[in-house]
Amino acid sequence: MEVWVTGLGFITSIGCNKADVTDSLINLKHGITSPAMLQVAESPVKVAGTIDEFNLDSNDPEDWQFPSIYKIPRSRLRSFSPHVLYAWCCLQQAIEEAKLDHSDLHDPDAGIYTASGGSMRSIHKHFKKMDRNGVMACNPLAIVASISGTLTFNLVAALGIRGSSMGLVSACASSGHALGTALDEIRLGRQKRMLVVGAEDCNFESIVPFCGMRALSLEQDPDLASRPFDIKRNGFVGTGGAVTIVLETKEEAEKRGVTPYAKFSGWGQGSDGHNVAISHPQGRGLQDSMRRALKDARLQPTDIDYLNAHAPSTPIGDASEMKAVKEVFPLPQRLQLSSTKSLTGHGLSLSSIMEAAFCCLAIKDGFVPGSANVTNPDPELEHLNLLRKTQFQQPSTVMSNSSGFGGANVSLIFEKV
Repeated sequence: MEVWVTGLGFITSIGCNKADVTDSLINLKHGITSPAMLQVAESPVKVAGTIDEFNLDSNDPEDWQFPSIYKIPRSRLRSFSPHVLYAWCCLQQAIEEAKLDHSDLHDPDAGIYTASGGSMRSIHKHFKKMDRNGVMACNPLAIVASISGTLTFNLVAALGIRGSSMGLVSACASSGHALGTALDEIRLGRQKRMLVVGAEDCNFESIVPFCGMRALSLEQDPDLASRPFDIKRNGFVGTGGAVTIVLETKEEAEKRGVTPYAKFSGWGQGSDGHNVAISHPQGRGLQDSMRRALKDARLQPTDIDYLNAHAPSTPIGDASEMKAVKEVFPLPQRLQLSSTKSLTGHGLSLSSIMEAAFCCLAIKDGFVPGSANVTNPDPELEHLNLLRKTQFQQPSTVMSNSSGFGGANVSLIFEKV
C-alpha cells in the first residue's frame, strides 16, 4: 500500500507559510534572533529561533495576537497553550492544501497523532496561582491546557476527530515516532488518513531550562549560534512553532485529485540503551533505526540521495551521528547530508516532523538544502558529503534522522512519486 504526503502546514522560525519556508531553505535564511525575553541577567543564553507574526506573551490567551486569517473562537483559546495555537494555525494550511472538508475530518477512518512536550509556561503559571491563592482558585482548564497531552486533547475536540488519536512523547524523536506510527496505522488498514502534528512553545520557559544541562549555545551572534558539523559548535539554539503533515492512502488522495509531495516509504527506530541524556558514542541506536528504515522501505543505502541529519549543533550529538552514518553509508558512497537546524534552531519534539516536511518540499520542488554557518567542517565527517550550499537537483529518495533523550532514535524515508 502506498501512503502519500498530501498536505503540509508551517509555523516556524523560518516562515509561517510554505512559500516563505521554501525561500528560507533555498537561500539559507535563518530565523534566529536575539529576543527581548532572553536579554535578562538570569539567562546566559541570548538567542533563539523566534516566530514572527505571533505575540503570545500574555498569560491570558484571549489577549494573544496572531494573524487574522486564522479563525478560532476566543472561548476555545482558554484551553490552549501557545504551541496549541501554532498547531491550530498550521493545521488550517495543511487541511486546505490537501483539499479536506469537514466530512473528511469527522470520518471515523481519519485520525490524528501529535507530539509535544507540553507547556512549561502554562504549568508554571498555574502552579504560581495555586501556591498564591489555593488549589480551588486554579483554572478548571489548567490541566488540559498544560500537560503533554494538551495538543491532542485540544485538536481532537476542536476538529471533531473521531478516528485514532494519540500523543507521543520521546523528546526530540517524538514527532518522528508519531509519523512512523501513523504510517503503520494506515498500512494496517485501521485508518485511511492521518493528520500528524508536532508543536512546541517558543518562550523563556521552554528554552532556558536547558541551560542547566549545558546543552544550549552561548554564542550571542545569531548568525553563528547554530552551526551543526562545524568544529566550533557549542550547543543548540532553542526554537518552537508547529508543523502538520497529512498522510493518506494513494487511493484516497486520487479521489480528490490531490497532487502528492512524496511517498512515505518506510521508517525505523532504535534505542541506544546507554544514557538518559547523552547519545551513544558510536550512535548505536541510530545505526539500527537507519538500517530498519531501509529494510522497511525495501531500499539499499546507495538508494538514498540525501540525508537530513538530526545534528543539533552539540559537540557530542553531532559526532555520534557522523559515526553512525558512516557505518551505514560507507565508502565508496559519498552521501549528501546537511542539517536544517542551522536555519531553524532545534525544535525538540517538533524537530522531526519539521525536517520531514522540509524533505518533502525538497523532493517536490527540486532542491537539496545546505548546512549554513559551517566555516570549519568537523574532520569526523571524513567521506560524507556535507552540503554547505543549496543544490538545485531533485532528490528521488531522502532520509531524515531524529534522536531524543534516553537514546530514542527515528529514521524516516520519503520518495518521489
